[in-house]
Amino acid sequence: MKVILTDDVQNLGRAGDVVDVADGYSRNYLIPKKLAVRATRGNLAQVEQIKTARFNREEKRKKTLSVLAESLDGFSIDIPVQVGEEDRVFGAVTTHVIADALRAKGFNIERKTIQLDEPIKQLGVYNIEVKLHPEIRPQIRVWVISA
Repeated sequence: MKVILTDDVQNLGRAGDVVDVADGYSRNYLIPKKLAVRATRGNLAQVEQIKTARFNREEKRKKTLSVLAESLDGFSIDIPVQVGEEDRVFGAVTTHVIADALRAKGFNIERKTIQLDEPIKQLGVYNIEVKLHPEIRPQIRVWVISA
């Protein structure tokens, strides 16, 4: 049975997709939970509206993120840390610390978007990528300095 998804369904598709599923799956799960509707001519017209709205939202979001990326790209922040003998850092600089430092500078960045392979445990300068969108990835410079 062909159905139109009204919401994102894991391992099946996104809202607005027309998918072919087993009759029982659509009758007993998707349609009663309002995750899908039958694929009729009228509903197919609504699909186009849903896809257009999704595309417009995504384009608007990309424009907003690209403006943020322009201001972030090449931005430099200092993160003071406590050090011991031979400049060994106590603790580590994590994505949480970097996100807090960016928030203090006026950037509202989630820590999950900061791409850090492992916590920083040495003084120095690090180029770190911020993944705002799959296509938008500005680089920031993090200076880990002794406090």
